[in-house]
Amino acid sequence: MTRQPDRAPVLDLDVDGFEFDAQDINEGFFYGIPRAVIQRAEDRLLDPSVRSVAYFSMEFGLAPSVYQPYRSKGALSPRNRKRDFEVFSNMRQMDYYHLVHLDTVVDIPIYSGGLGVLAGDTLKSAADLKLPLVGVGILWNKGYFDQQFCIQYGQLPGEFDWDPRAYPGLVKLKTVVELHIGREPVKFHLWKYYVPSFDKEHAVPLVLLDANHRDNPDWARELTDQLYESSTVWWKIVQRKVLGMGGMRALRALGYAIAVFHLNEGHAAFAFVEAAKGKNPDEIEALTERFAYTCHTPVEAGHDRLPLDALAAVLSADELEISQRYGQDERPGRVNLTILAMNASKYVNAVAKKHEEVTKIQFPNHEKKIRGITNGIHIPTWISRPFEQLFNEYPLVFENWKDSPDSLQQVARLRDDRVFREKLWNAHKQNKAGLLDLLRPWGMQDDVFTIAWARRAAPYKRPSLILQRTDRLVELAKKHGGVQIIFAGKAHPNDYAGTSNIREILRIIDSLEEHRYYLKAIFLENYDTAVARLLISGVDVWLNNPLPPFEASGTSGMKAVLNGVLQLSTMDGWVVEAADNEIGEIFGHRPVQGEIGHELDLKLREDSSSLYDKLELMAQDYYQVERGPAADRHASKWIDRMIHCIEVASYFNTSRMVAQYNRSIWRMAPIRHEDFS
Repeated sequence: MTRQPDRAPVLDLDVDGFEFDAQDINEGFFYGIPRAVIQRAEDRLLDPSVRSVAYFSMEFGLAPSVYQPYRSKGALSPRNRKRDFEVFSNMRQMDYYHLVHLDTVVDIPIYSGGLGVLAGDTLKSAADLKLPLVGVGILWNKGYFDQQFCIQYGQLPGEFDWDPRAYPGLVKLKTVVELHIGREPVKFHLWKYYVPSFDKEHAVPLVLLDANHRDNPDWARELTDQLYESSTVWWKIVQRKVLGMGGMRALRALGYAIAVFHLNEGHAAFAFVEAAKGKNPDEIEALTERFAYTCHTPVEAGHDRLPLDALAAVLSADELEISQRYGQDERPGRVNLTILAMNASKYVNAVAKKHEEVTKIQFPNHEKKIRGITNGIHIPTWISRPFEQLFNEYPLVFENWKDSPDSLQQVARLRDDRVFREKLWNAHKQNKAGLLDLLRPWGMQDDVFTIAWARRAAPYKRPSLILQRTDRLVELAKKHGGVQIIFAGKAHPNDYAGTSNIREILRIIDSLEEHRYYLKAIFLENYDTAVARLLISGVDVWLNNPLPPFEASGTSGMKAVLNGVLQLSTMDGWVVEAADNEIGEIFGHRPVQGEIGHELDLKLREDSSSLYDKLELMAQDYYQVERGPAADRHASKWIDRMIHCIEVASYFNTSRMVAQYNRSIWRMAPIRHEDFS
């Protein structure tokens, strides 16, 4: 095997001020993973004869609090321990006296939501499939933001305090790269975190850039403080330059021989600009063969359009020229990073079949190269413990299901098995009890119909849709035996409409205090992966009500169906591909084929009415199982639908998604079995 002679050592650590126990990192192991596994993965990335991929993303949600945590021999820093969080409910006194307590490590706070969690799941499935891939991102020293509720404003954002130097598995390298921001040189530390496969026989390195270098001036040290800092256009451009151009320089400094550069959203589009500098037009055109781009949204705000004068303050003259040439927006004087990424990439994909259709309408000049590769979730991360145990009880049905999630479709063989149906319901009840035990001070009960809406609070996702007609909601709760609704999610600090949505929800929840005995509504603060794993398995219904067709994919519902949680959803994103499988109820507006409509025409009145109609049907079905005779449970439509949900999960996972990327775009060879000897 040929190796580049000038490569940096795999773990050439900068230990200045670094906190780890000598037992954590030694000649034999890296936080419990054999060093040979890490060396083998690194060797593939360093070998020019091996086809490898660099996956760029502004955010990565790795969920080590719930999956494959690195355990240090030393004590966990209090700054890296998950904080207690508040609840806002229609039971005011409980909010005042109680907090929700989860005793776990915080997730590495370099993500904001679904895009980052998808990126983390992608790395994990690449590791499971033994692929030579490296992630490229940014070490956000102050995370995204710390959310606090205020009924007057909705949410109040604060700084997130954590300690990268004492986070298990996260290490800083001696390697430093430099990047000019305008005329000023700025130095960036490089950090690494190894994402292990579920069997710990392979690992994917994640390389993170950090501007908090002592040689930098104070303003430069803050560049990688907060994810999606966008108080000015300058900040937005700089963060994108750090990811794209800084990421390319990091790969070169580490000696990685990368064949394909995959841009997860337009945030990383400047990676192409960095690669194209100094090349002639023919060389640049050939360079596009090595770039791939995933577009994640039809929403206007998801496509960066950057003014030329602001770009000129950050980019060099040749960087600006290349950006203009490949990213000229339809409006004069702007560079569109989506257009830049599409023009720079031979491969462009949307993230669901419906999103493929919408993206082709939005970008007709690129219609021929756009294809749909539907998102998924990493099954070993998001499976609940009771469901994992249940699947393991049936090895002849769910054969090797972690390694081959498509075996979950075999659950159909158990549809008429009375014992399995009973065990399935009991597994769900265990999950529900685990969630509601945390919320017991608020009077939440595990025999009451429970719904969750949990995701980013953005107008097109219509966070308050279920609260539009509280009179109908109260009537439904009284009639059928009670309803419990759990909300969770953040709005970007500069998304004033999203913050207004949170304020509206808090106001309506507060107005429901007199109905608290049969209708309980709570909003959980600081939604993250640890809370998400409890919600996606512990509620009865997962509510998904974006305005079609503006939800490109969505992945939270995929996590819920894996755990037998029924869907109440509009016909959008991934649900379009699963709706015929009886996974719950579909409601609301459906756009005319070939039309997109306007994302501000929210259709709240008509869609909320449809939502309540479907919700009533689901409440009836639920209480037939929960409080009816056992014989009814065995024959119930609810259990049938839980089985359909698991069946659907066999497709909507990142094992299938990453394999599809590899077949159609990356074309990497997995590490062979004999390489593990």
